[in-house]
Amino acid sequence: MVVRGAQAVRGLDRRAHSVMTATDKLATGAPVNVPTPGQKRVVVVGASGMVGGYALRYALDSPAVKSVTSIGRKKLGISEPKLKEVVHQDFANCSSLADLLSEQDAAVYCLGTYTGSVSDAELRTITAGYTIEFARVLRNSSPNAAFSFLSGNGADPTGRSRLAFARYKGEAERALLAAGFPHVYLFRPAYIYPVQPRKEPNLSYRLIRAVYPVFRLLFPNQVVRADDLAWAMVDVVLRETQEQQGLILENRDIRAMVKLQTPPRDRAVRR
Repeated sequence: MVVRGAQAVRGLDRRAHSVMTATDKLATGAPVNVPTPGQKRVVVVGASGMVGGYALRYALDSPAVKSVTSIGRKKLGISEPKLKEVVHQDFANCSSLADLLSEQDAAVYCLGTYTGSVSDAELRTITAGYTIEFARVLRNSSPNAAFSFLSGNGADPTGRSRLAFARYKGEAERALLAAGFPHVYLFRPAYIYPVQPRKEPNLSYRLIRAVYPVFRLLFPNQVVRADDLAWAMVDVVLRETQEQQGLILENRDIRAMVKLQTPPRDRAVRR
């Protein structure tokens, strides 16, 4: 993965393993991820959402994936030979998922909510609490699994940010890095372009979508397509590195991953 200009983040938690940005990885001469031999068993959490939906499709369409387990709060209604769908309502307690999560190779976690759509207490529970609880059960059931997490731009593991969303995403990041997974990938996108028309969750999203063509030209590193982000989140867990690590991918890093993909990916993914 090749990126430029991302600020290194270190010392998030002394119990965590090596933490670096994608830029750090290249600069230190660490090996770039290489395709993993054999097919993987992948869990996708939150596939009813925008990014999670694309992630599910990329996982299902990938020849590197043997099976996909989709876990979410809503029924998807998708029938695929590789897919096992599980509806789980109470992410505050994931203990009942222990057997299901056994012998999994990777998890792509996209479950979340929008700021302002729920109370502050619910926002923290969904953003940090659910993530931490799911990671606990997955780590006990599949200790060697890779974990790809949909975080957000400005996530603050120190907890000092004035923005609740940033603090709670940072809290989740810190817990994931300390959980003991051999590979943790923290994706921090800025504005996620929906690609397909949808009902925007609030006024700010409606405004950005309206001016998106201009916004993309003026601030290219502040936007990323939902399908590109999902592809990157799936692709990274289908590859392997020699060292244990936690990798932080800022918006520009994600765009660089997509730009450098070989061969170019067909964006006409089924959904």
